[in-house]
Amino acid sequence: MKIKVCHIITKLELGGAQKNTLYTVSNLDKEKFDVFLISGEGGILDDEAKKQSFKKYFLKNLVREISPLNDLLALIKIFKILREEKPDIIHTHSSKAGIIGRIAGFLSGVKIIIHTYHGFGFNEHQKYFVKKFYIFIEKLVSFITNHFIFVSYDNLETAKKYKIIRKNNYSIIRSGIKLSDFSKEKDYLFIEKYGFKKDGNIIISTVANLKPQKNPDDFIKVAEIVIKNLKNVIFFYCGGGEKLDYYRNIVKEKGLENNLIFTGWIKDVREVYRSTDIFILTSLWEGLPRSVVEAIKSGCVVVSYKSDGVSDVIKNEINGFIVEKKDYKKMAEIIMKLIKEKDFFDKIKENAIKTELLDFDIDFMVKKQEELYLKLIQI
Repeated sequence: MKIKVCHIITKLELGGAQKNTLYTVSNLDKEKFDVFLISGEGGILDDEAKKQSFKKYFLKNLVREISPLNDLLALIKIFKILREEKPDIIHTHSSKAGIIGRIAGFLSGVKIIIHTYHGFGFNEHQKYFVKKFYIFIEKLVSFITNHFIFVSYDNLETAKKYKIIRKNNYSIIRSGIKLSDFSKEKDYLFIEKYGFKKDGNIIISTVANLKPQKNPDDFIKVAEIVIKNLKNVIFFYCGGGEKLDYYRNIVKEKGLENNLIFTGWIKDVREVYRSTDIFILTSLWEGLPRSVVEAIKSGCVVVSYKSDGVSDVIKNEINGFIVEKKDYKKMAEIIMKLIKEKDFFDKIKENAIKTELLDFDIDFMVKKQEELYLKLIQI
C-alpha cells in the first residue's frame, strides 16, 4: 500500500524552496508514494504545477502576510482537506504554511508531521518584539512536529540556539539543484541580448528577487565602486519584483546604466551563469542559497555575504569569498583584486570547479526525503 504524503507551501514563487517542493512532489517514487500539494494561489510556478499529474489544491486565503481572517480560513480549509484526504505524512515548507499546516495536520490527526526550514521567518533585521513573536510561534508548533529538516548547518544551529528543537529529531537535507543541467563552459550569449559583447569585459551577476532579504541596494553600492574604478566591468542583477522600475531609476540617477542592468525575471538562469565570470550575493539572510551552488557548478568565482548556508558551500579564500554582511566596500575590493590579478582569479576558479557538490544534487535530495518518510512511517 502506498504512503500518502501531502506537501504544504505558502506560495509557489520563483525561489529555491518553491522549486524544490515542486520537484519533490513531481518526482517522489510513484510506486511507493501517493502525493498531493496544498499551496496559496498566485505564484509564478502555479502554471507549472498545474501541468503535473499530482493532485493539487490552491487556496486564496493562504497568504504570506499576517492576516487573522485569512489565516483562520486557511487553517480551516487545510484541516478539511487533510480530513478528507487522510495523508500518512504532511511535509510543510516556508514560515506561514509551516505554522498553519502543522496545526491543521495535528488537529486532523495526521500521524507524521515534518517541516523543512529553508531559512526562518525571523531575522536580526526585524524589530525586537516582532522577532520574539515569530520565535515563540516556532517554539510552540515545534511540540507537534515529529521531524525537522534543515538545508544548512547554520539553520540547524539557529534552531538549537533559540530552542526550537530540543531533541535529535532532525536531518540535514540540502536544497538541491539539477547538477547535470549546469556546465562550466561559457558562451556569453546572454549579455548579447542587452547589446554587450565579452571583448575583454568582466561580467558580474547575481540571480535574486528584488526583496529586502536579497539586499539589491548593496548590489548597487558594490557595482558603483567597481565601475568607478574599472572600465571593463558589466553588472547584471537577474531577478524581478515589484520594485524593478524603482531600481532601474536609481541606476539611471547614478549614471550607471551603461554598466549595470536590472534584467527582471529570467526564466532559464543557466544562460546567466554561462555569461558570468564573478557571481556575487548580497543577501542578508538565507536558508541555503541555491544560486551559490549553481554558480560554482557553472565555473563562476563567488563572492558572498556571510548569510546562512553560504559556509556550507564556500571555503573562504579557497573556492570563493565570504564577506561580513553590509561590508559592500570589502566585497568591491575583492572583486577588483580578482579582476586585476588574473592568476589569483584562475586559482580560485580552479578550486571552485573542483568543489564536491553531490550533497546538493536535487535527485539526491528527493532520495533522502524518500528514505526519511519510509523510516518515520515505521516508527
